[in-house]
Amino acid sequence: MTYIHKTISDLKRSSPAQAEFYQAVEEVLNSLGPLLETNSHYQQQAIIQRMVEPERQIMFRVPWVDDNGDIQVNKGYRVEFNSALGPYKGGLRFHPSVNAGIVKFLGFEQIFKNALTGLPIGGGKGGANFDAKGRSDGEIMRFCQSFMTELYRHIGPTSDVPAGDIGVGAREIGYMFGQYKRLTGRYEGVLTGKSLLAGGSLVRKEATGYGTVYFADYMLDERGDNLQGKRCLVSGAGNVAIYVMEKLYQLGATPISCSDSSGTLYHDSGVDLRLVKRLKESQSCDLVAYLDTYPEAIHTPIADYPKDGNAVWRYAADAAFPCATQNELTLSDAKALLKNGCQLVSEGANMPSTQEAADAFIDAGIAYGPSKAANAGGVATSQLEMAQNASMQSWTFEQVDQKLKQIMKDIYVRASDTAKEFGQDGNLVLGANIAGFRRVADAMIEQGVV
Repeated sequence: MTYIHKTISDLKRSSPAQAEFYQAVEEVLNSLGPLLETNSHYQQQAIIQRMVEPERQIMFRVPWVDDNGDIQVNKGYRVEFNSALGPYKGGLRFHPSVNAGIVKFLGFEQIFKNALTGLPIGGGKGGANFDAKGRSDGEIMRFCQSFMTELYRHIGPTSDVPAGDIGVGAREIGYMFGQYKRLTGRYEGVLTGKSLLAGGSLVRKEATGYGTVYFADYMLDERGDNLQGKRCLVSGAGNVAIYVMEKLYQLGATPISCSDSSGTLYHDSGVDLRLVKRLKESQSCDLVAYLDTYPEAIHTPIADYPKDGNAVWRYAADAAFPCATQNELTLSDAKALLKNGCQLVSEGANMPSTQEAADAFIDAGIAYGPSKAANAGGVATSQLEMAQNASMQSWTFEQVDQKLKQIMKDIYVRASDTAKEFGQDGNLVLGANIAGFRRVADAMIEQGVV
């Protein structure tokens, strides 16, 4: 049994029933063969065995009282995975699907994503199995306050700085920040994604979506092309998808789809982004209401999706931007995209393509930006918020956006140059994994066995 296979086998025994975590680990480790063949010291230092185990895992109950006076209990998590490069950095996800395996997969990915930015931040992730649908603002506030009542003792502006993720936006961050301030008596940059009134950064809400599109444009630029005139499929209708569509329009492309829990919306002439924003901001409307304004659009409910994939990927387009959730794009979806002429996939969600789908994109030679590289703009701008908080400054939208563009270019160059270094030009999965791993591993070796 090889070193990598043995590590994965041992991990499955020590951390049972965590499929998404295994998938993330296998995707990274299986890319490292070319590096490990010429650098035996990583194996001698047991870097991989140390890296796949979090430095700290925190699980806790979150009791709170709903509007009926009934006590509810959720489960909360914070996984502090790796601090070799800096304070733990990674979002909090509030969603019914959250469990230990999901949080560990997200935290493991975060190590390499953060390393690729070149910024001094380590990897972590957290969240709770809380469902905000149908909950009042008061219920959400009480849940967030209870969550922070436990979390506050584990975080700090130079140790662990959480941000938002699915289900956690400026409202939830605000409630948690207020509770942190109440418990500690300190007003400090312990959370990012805050409102501007609490020391937040401009461009933070746009950053993941904008960065995903900037990365796509850099991929096309190296191939002598750009996004101008491209027809683009987008999944999701949350923060990432909204700002992917916004930036696509700004760069002359046309988003023709989006999706939510009700199904997939396809509008051949281009999605009306203002209407989608209005529908999603209402928190009581799903995308099927879009048809009231545009009856010519097509809405496919989830019940009518192909059994082997997602309806959003079955339309013809030049590019695809999966921005909803993990494993939303299957091998059958990938084959449909390639058959219909798709030449670019840039991932806005975390690990949205199955391993088989990712392999199909790599084998086809299209421009494929894996999530740990393509969607790193969010965490990069979170670090820029940390920098503004630490220096008590507030940068303009243009200043932050320009820094974001440069960071995304640097990530692309690191991944592309590393792929070329190992003889696999254009394989940004291999390039991103090796570049991120090498930076973290070298820092770990410098710091000794800790």
